[in-house]
Amino acid sequence: MSKEKLNFGSAQSGGKAFSWGDGFAVLFVIVLLYLGARLAFNAPAEITGPDISLEPKALPWYTLLSVGRMLAAYILSLLFTMVYGRWAAYNKRAEKILMPLLDVLQSVPILSFLPIVLLGLSAVLPENMAAEIASIVLIFTSQVWNLTFAWYQSLTTIPKEYKEASNIFRLNRWMRFKNLELPFGMISLVWNSMMSWAGGWFFLMAAEIFTVGKRDFRLPGLGAYLHEAANMNNISAILWGIFALVATVVVLDQLVWNPLLAWADKFKVEMVENENPPKSWFYDLISKGKIRNWLYSKVFNPLSNKLDAFMIRRYPMKSAPAKPKAWQRGLRYVVLVVVLGGLGFLIAQAVLMMVKIPGLTWGDMGLGLLATLGRVLLSLILALAWTVPLGVYIGTNPKVSAVLQPIVQVMASVPATALFPVVLLVMIKWPSGLEMAAILLMLMGTQWYLLFNIIAGASAIPQDLKHTAELMGLSKWERWKTLILPAIFPYLITGAITASGGAWNASIVAEYQIFDGSVLKLKGIGSIISHATAEGDYPLLLASTLAMILAVVLINRLLWRKLYSLAEEKYRMEN
Repeated sequence: MSKEKLNFGSAQSGGKAFSWGDGFAVLFVIVLLYLGARLAFNAPAEITGPDISLEPKALPWYTLLSVGRMLAAYILSLLFTMVYGRWAAYNKRAEKILMPLLDVLQSVPILSFLPIVLLGLSAVLPENMAAEIASIVLIFTSQVWNLTFAWYQSLTTIPKEYKEASNIFRLNRWMRFKNLELPFGMISLVWNSMMSWAGGWFFLMAAEIFTVGKRDFRLPGLGAYLHEAANMNNISAILWGIFALVATVVVLDQLVWNPLLAWADKFKVEMVENENPPKSWFYDLISKGKIRNWLYSKVFNPLSNKLDAFMIRRYPMKSAPAKPKAWQRGLRYVVLVVVLGGLGFLIAQAVLMMVKIPGLTWGDMGLGLLATLGRVLLSLILALAWTVPLGVYIGTNPKVSAVLQPIVQVMASVPATALFPVVLLVMIKWPSGLEMAAILLMLMGTQWYLLFNIIAGASAIPQDLKHTAELMGLSKWERWKTLILPAIFPYLITGAITASGGAWNASIVAEYQIFDGSVLKLKGIGSIISHATAEGDYPLLLASTLAMILAVVLINRLLWRKLYSLAEEKYRMEN
């Protein structure tokens, strides 16, 4: 019988709800948004994007362009995740700034941030280059936060016995990363990578075609194709575009994600072999092939050994970090004073920009925040109601996972923004149809974050603990209470943090729509942000974006931080 168990000890205090790191993070984001808004004033007055062909023969090239942008954004996301998450997990001083900053950054509504990025970049770069970089940045921001939170959560919940073993063997940073941290977090990283791609597809249309007044930022791609087809009411083109999207998702699922899930199963923390491990025909094909064996023996293994040797020489195990010298400490203080002075000046300029906003508008933003908050809570409750049972069912039944996981991946990857005009066409005729359509779209921007994290948590439950629950004759409710819910709780909280941010972000599209030549809008902060974007009202765009950020940060601190601390301290795997 394995000695592994879930630690159900008392949760320690999560610390203060707010810290000076929160304030610094908010001020830093204010400065970034202000700089983007100032640059936006210098953007070209009129920009015309390239024509988008609706011929089916253009779809293969458009699909390659879209997948290329998704891949570039994912590589950036993965690099950011590895460095940022590890830094925050192991440097307590840096954690006081990095985690609040991560909370604030994931709270930034992507679709309100995009026009600032686009216009700012177009003021200093050629139009096509600015649009390409902005699209990758937008997709990056839809992929990176859940990856980073998941990686950080994995590092902070590594069992103490494993950490002590790595210290006994005097593993340096590289060997510790390679042999402990990466294997322990692999399942969560793979599932969150799938979710990140789904999130990237969701915002693909906005990333490839965006309009601010007379400035038409357009990039050839699958998202732009679907957007143009919807605008032209070309049903044939819409069907061709959705077919290309679904086919792309299925191919990626079979050739990338299913093989990764099958490969990552070997990193489960358990001593009893899984009776029904995830399978992949493509993984079986390449793992048994001669080319794979040749590559491993002639290419990968020699390169890995050389890299290990270099890293061991470069980063030897140190007993204690060297203390900084007096001149180094002095230089740090000088840099700190200069940075704080620059931040203070730019924040003052941002305040001067926002004081032009009338008092009644500030009142409307307050009411809009409350209205959007209600829709976010409702969408989150609806998402939890079905993702928890289905996620556990898929995660604990590999045979079921083999059938449902590809279907779920396809459904999650179809951008709701592509289907929303059709949904709106039907629901607008119903009483409160616009309200229901908005909540439905926010639900679509919320549910997949929860589902994939819950599946990852359920699939990571050690097999020996499942056997123990069966031997004890626990009822279904007792098994949920004592094993399943505690085991998935850290993953559920990680998913809920990003899901709530996704719902706030989706409100920008859900609450403001241009339909059949007329503007349809609901009271909400997302509607105000969309209106400010359409009108090019940069002070209002800055103020409403900051209002949403502050609201999300406040919720994160008063609710999610407490629950995250509970997950870290009470529901972690221990030996």
